[in-house]
Amino acid sequence: MGVTGATGPVMDRDEVDRALARLGAEHEAIETSLLALQDHAGRRLLEGADLTGTTKERWTSVDASITLLWAYFDAYSDTYRSARDIRSRRRWSSREDLVELTELLRGECVTVAGSATATANAPTLHGTGKLSHQFSLAALVERMNELYATSLDMVVTSDAVWSALPARIDLLAAELQRTRQLAHSVGVRPGEHPAGDDLERITRTLTALREQVISDPLAFWLPAQGSSAPGGGRPDTTVYDREARALEDVRREIDAVLTVRQDAEARLVKLRDVLSRADRTLAEARSARGEVLAKIAASEVPAVSGPPTALQEQLAMASDYRRHAQWHRLSPLLESLEAKAEDELMRARESLTAVTQPLAVRAELRGRLDAYKAKVARHGFAEDPLLIERYDAARRMLWSAPCDLRVAEQAVLRYQQAAAEYFGGPRVPDQAGPSDRRGDH
Repeated sequence: MGVTGATGPVMDRDEVDRALARLGAEHEAIETSLLALQDHAGRRLLEGADLTGTTKERWTSVDASITLLWAYFDAYSDTYRSARDIRSRRRWSSREDLVELTELLRGECVTVAGSATATANAPTLHGTGKLSHQFSLAALVERMNELYATSLDMVVTSDAVWSALPARIDLLAAELQRTRQLAHSVGVRPGEHPAGDDLERITRTLTALREQVISDPLAFWLPAQGSSAPGGGRPDTTVYDREARALEDVRREIDAVLTVRQDAEARLVKLRDVLSRADRTLAEARSARGEVLAKIAASEVPAVSGPPTALQEQLAMASDYRRHAQWHRLSPLLESLEAKAEDELMRARESLTAVTQPLAVRAELRGRLDAYKAKVARHGFAEDPLLIERYDAARRMLWSAPCDLRVAEQAVLRYQQAAAEYFGGPRVPDQAGPSDRRGDH
């Protein structure tokens, strides 16, 4: 068309009909979205909640934006109905109708009267100082899309946090309560056991966390990087996850205490047995030391310590804990005692080995002497005077008390060397003395 108006070329009838059809679909979509936003569970919760912090600040703005959205939509609807009424006057619109329709559909002919509250809080109108605003339908739709996106984002985000965290906190709190009851039954109480103190701290933290989540859900939201979609992101569960791990640690500690309660008597019996074996071994080592000092000359014999009284006192304390059902104290004490008792038994055995080593060296020399005597007899040299003399000399030394191991070993070596010469074999090499070979026995 060659006719133009204030908004440009005047639309023809087909253009008007297409524009009205598009506006009708657009109007229906906007109305559906606004009704969904109005009925959204998150919006209703925000409306009735006692908000704080970031959520309170944003909700003041978003609530005004939603009010403004409906005002925009009403103005949009009025303009759309006016255009439709003009088009429905006659089948073939007149030039005046088309000019008017063009102005409605393309011009800034939509007037929105902003309320004082809405214009004060809505982010798009704050600071304009105007009581009414003119928009084209396209500009109005763009403005509504902006307000809808920011409003929906907050509503969806808040609802996501409220849907996720409070329920999880409540489940964890229920588990916490069961754990507290179990802990109390085994003596794990605040001020008496670290796990009891942890339970009190977890309780306080979860109570405060739930209150904060309810009043300020946006403080617990992690936006998705690079996402502009409403509600893009996830709830921040950092504090919740930390307390859940802490509660799991406490549960493991209580399980350990329960295990102690179930097998405490068996463990105490085993502990007594281990310490008793250690005492008997030390007693044997002391007795052996006296024998060694009496039978072996020129030998350094290590001293043998007495039984550790501290372990016996701790064992008595553990038995007392069991009698008074103080399982939380018995658990760490048993673990410590079991390790110490095994160490004590090993020390006693090492002490016995060290003390009796000279006797072991003497027994080895006696065995070697007798073995060579038997070999000499098999070769027919049992009556040889030199061999008899050297055998008797070595035997007197090994069977006399106290026995000088160094001298006795040299006597055995001389007997071996003499026998080797009779056998025609290689000469028996000199060997280290007993004091040098004690590490081998």
